[in-house]
Amino acid sequence: MTTAAAGTGLKPATMAQALGRALRDAMADDPSVHVLGEDVGTLGGVFRVTDGLAKEFGEDRCTDTPLAEAGILGTAVGMAMYGLRPVVEMQFDAFAYPAFEQLISHVSRMRNRTRGALPMPLTVRVPYGGGIGGVEHHSDSSEAYYLATPGLTVVAPATVADAYGLLRAAIASDDPVIFLEPKRLYWSKAPWDPERPDAVPGIGRAVVRRPGTSATLITYGPSLPVCMEAAEAAVAEGWDLEVVDLRSLVPFDEETVCASVRRTGRAVVVHESAGFGGPGGEIAARIGERCFHHLEAPVLRVAGFDIPYPPPMLEKHHLPGVDRVLDAVARLQWESQWTSPEPGAAVHQTADAYESGAR
Repeated sequence: MTTAAAGTGLKPATMAQALGRALRDAMADDPSVHVLGEDVGTLGGVFRVTDGLAKEFGEDRCTDTPLAEAGILGTAVGMAMYGLRPVVEMQFDAFAYPAFEQLISHVSRMRNRTRGALPMPLTVRVPYGGGIGGVEHHSDSSEAYYLATPGLTVVAPATVADAYGLLRAAIASDDPVIFLEPKRLYWSKAPWDPERPDAVPGIGRAVVRRPGTSATLITYGPSLPVCMEAAEAAVAEGWDLEVVDLRSLVPFDEETVCASVRRTGRAVVVHESAGFGGPGGEIAARIGERCFHHLEAPVLRVAGFDIPYPPPMLEKHHLPGVDRVLDAVARLQWESQWTSPEPGAAVHQTADAYESGAR
């Protein structure tokens, strides 16, 4: 830590700590904010995000519930209808599936159903994604289901500062928010001052985490560190990669994404969710519709495989990694920028040669 940083109150903080502080500050600022879920009270949540809230605010505002996700979310719907701001924790990503009927039939439709008369200020926190050695039903990337449900806001932070700022914004929203928390980033650290948290862009705004000129990596949540590492490794290959962190999947920041792709002419979308029917297909389609004449190559995707989540010992093969990202970048038709060599000169390697193993 630099001397300047030491004087500002910045200390290493984890994403889990930032999320917990966001909940605490929201509850302190607004008595209508209630937290409910399985083991959120006495235990403090499986990942200890809600640790201390029941002691500080009482069990009436940080409430342990039965193991019944449909009942938890249905209760939260009623709370929101009567003026409270419930924050529901789904213990693991796939545990949320029993609550989908409530989510689709009521949570997402209430404001439309009442012609705007009845807001639905409800936040659903979902620890999601792999990388922690979890078994089936503990490591799903289920964001595609939420994206396909009109009426929901879908947020996916990847940094400590965003975890705090976006969760505060989600709780303050009068619309329902699915707040996707990447489990393998819970213990990631960054300098952060909980007493004076940095302001971050709001929901619906993407951020360029690394500027570049060769191609754009578009990602969010747990895949952001992978893309940042891939961008640094790509320098040795002669590629200068820009990295865009979406932060918010709905609303989707088309302006930032398209501006980046128009600058670089090439794009790769990276996420843990399955490729077929996954978020990358929608993002690629939007880029194709709005940036077609700027593209030097088709938009490619690096995603989880189209299989149920594998056992822990195999998840490293399933999750997008640096090598898979760089392989996709190599397939971006770089030969379209190359000129024919002079007679006798060495022939430039093509992307096809790269795919076949020539390096």
